[in-house]
Amino acid sequence: MRVVLVEPALAEAQSVAGLLKARHHDVTVFADGQAALAYLKNHSDIGALITSDEPLSMSGIELCWEARLVATTQRPIYVMMMSAADDDGKLSEALDSGADDVLRKPAVAEELYARLRAAERFASMQRELVRLATTDSLTGMYNRRAFFENAAELCSRAQSGYALSAIMIDIDHFKKINDAHGHDVGDDAICAVAREAMLERAIIGRLGGEEFAMLLDRALPEALALAERLRLQMEAIQIGVEGAPVKLTCSFGVSQWETGHTVDRLLKRADMALYEAKLNGRNRVMAAGDPPLTYSEAGRVVRSGRRTA
Repeated sequence: MRVVLVEPALAEAQSVAGLLKARHHDVTVFADGQAALAYLKNHSDIGALITSDEPLSMSGIELCWEARLVATTQRPIYVMMMSAADDDGKLSEALDSGADDVLRKPAVAEELYARLRAAERFASMQRELVRLATTDSLTGMYNRRAFFENAAELCSRAQSGYALSAIMIDIDHFKKINDAHGHDVGDDAICAVAREAMLERAIIGRLGGEEFAMLLDRALPEALALAERLRLQMEAIQIGVEGAPVKLTCSFGVSQWETGHTVDRLLKRADMALYEAKLNGRNRVMAAGDPPLTYSEAGRVVRSGRRTA
């Protein structure tokens, strides 16, 4: 585990750092609380902060509080405060201010190690809770909630002028697959489509049932080409069942970010293009526009320099 140790007393800092290194923890030592906090903010792989009650430039209580503000559900930090004082009120204040644990100085090796094992258990449990809360249990991709949470950064970049496109994907005649072969085969079909989509560099989520969404930092022509490549890959999928293998196809709707868009508007336009793909025979890529265009039509328009979406 990567640990930040904040202790102004040189002898104590060397003693605790030596104990940590003996158990193969990666330790960075500071005497100054502000410097330690800045380091913590810039290094997202720090798993634990161990601070004296009185580091330089700020109190240990303040550092506990500030470290708690840095920590997020995606970035757990186990905060421990060390104190030589027999002041239960101060230790209680540390816990109320964001410390997960307290440790009396001078540090005792086995007690320190036991508390760090607790820190590792805490981090492991938090990572698992985050995984369960953000991952679609069937496919392993983002669930709907996590997809929209991760979309925020790309949308912010798009507002600053960077390219952003959305692709909506839906398995054609999925109900027929379920009705004819059972839900297990339907689940296999969903997973097969998800595996192909997850090979791409994009934010990908299962929004529900057999519908998927992708956000990628590419302009419309590249997004259309990717969607067409995926369409061909989906068309080649074969689900092993008794007798003849089950084949499937997917329909795709693609849209491009425009000024004033939100992620909901971007996806809505891609969904409308997907609907047009369904109406026009399925197993095809449609680009959002007025009117929506097929992949080949959109390609010709893009090459001629006219705007499609």
